[in-house]
Amino acid sequence: MTNTRIPPARAERPAVPPAPAPNGPSARDRGTRLLATLFLTPTIVGIVVFTVVPIVGSVILSLFHWNVIDSPSYAGLSNYGEVFGDETVLVSFRNTLVFMVLAVALQLLVALALALTINGRMPVWLRSVFRSAFFFPLVLSAASISVVMKYLFNQDFGVINWALGFVGIAPVPWLTSENAAMATVVLVYVWQQFGFSFLLFVGGLNNIPKEIHEAAALDGATGLRKHLTVTLPLLSPTLLVASVVGIINALQVFEQPYVLTNGGPGDSTRTVVMVIYETAFEQLRFGEASAVGVLLFVLIMAVTALQFRLSRRFVHYQ
Repeated sequence: MTNTRIPPARAERPAVPPAPAPNGPSARDRGTRLLATLFLTPTIVGIVVFTVVPIVGSVILSLFHWNVIDSPSYAGLSNYGEVFGDETVLVSFRNTLVFMVLAVALQLLVALALALTINGRMPVWLRSVFRSAFFFPLVLSAASISVVMKYLFNQDFGVINWALGFVGIAPVPWLTSENAAMATVVLVYVWQQFGFSFLLFVGGLNNIPKEIHEAAALDGATGLRKHLTVTLPLLSPTLLVASVVGIINALQVFEQPYVLTNGGPGDSTRTVVMVIYETAFEQLRFGEASAVGVLLFVLIMAVTALQFRLSRRFVHYQ
């Protein structure tokens, strides 16, 4: 009988217990969150104090009659009824919308044309000079620029009419004619504001790959056709940002018409923000002024929402 050796049983290793789950975030994570909170706190506080609180306060104040001297008295929606029945307020909204269309269209057109020109074949140092020159008016005070422009466009002793006299053109009533006054305000506004859109377009053009333009040139797209079929579709996200910011700023225009024409002649250049200022600080009707401000806020939000709605169809992302 053959003896069979049975190997000894292997000793089983004791099971290693799983590592205990960490109790909460680590010290490093807590430090990162604390640092992020410290950086975000000033911005959040600024938005709440200087944006949210004034908006809520304006909505509440629009429901009261208040002249600063007497105690506020509840008025309900009567302030809004007075606003819609005031011909001056309605005219100011019409003027503001007309100004917005003219100013934003001209601003984007001028900025885009100059950006395309600067982005072409040009020495780097000259391109930097033009960028600084076009952006410089934006850092200046709108009120100070408007004071200077008021003298330049003066019908009797303005430099512009003086220059036009050399070529036999009669003096133009830039600031005293209803049609010319709005055009003058638009020109002054665009001259100062187009630098922002210009820089946006320059940055957008630099982000378009050169290979796309080279491929378009091989397909026969040159000049205006190349810009319409290639450049503008690729630049549409930048165009959306420029138009949104431009429209919001244009709907809040105040300094240029106030300094240049004081809303005249008549009410031809009176804007909504001018009406808010005059109603609140000249007539001491803060409730009615707040009602106008709330309506302007609703208009800005509606126009902005419409832009983003239309952008789904016209804006193309790479």
